[in-house]
Amino acid sequence: MLRNLYIMIATLIVAWIVFVILWKLVKATLKNALTIAAILILLNISFGITPQDIWHHIMQFTQSLSNIQSGK
Repeated sequence: MLRNLYIMIATLIVAWIVFVILWKLVKATLKNALTIAAILILLNISFGITPQDIWHHIMQFTQSLSNIQSGK
């Protein structure tokens, strides 16, 4: 009977640790997502730059990097 209590307490401790880690992960992810969304909205309002324009430049940049790396 006492052994079951120890197992239950250990399980609750592990569950709490997992919950805290997941909560920190979700909080950081949401913070980053909201920051990126705010930047994209400001760029769109201020300069008329769309997310598609930014994505296009990112793709061009990665292609340039791969061309430099392959020596073309």
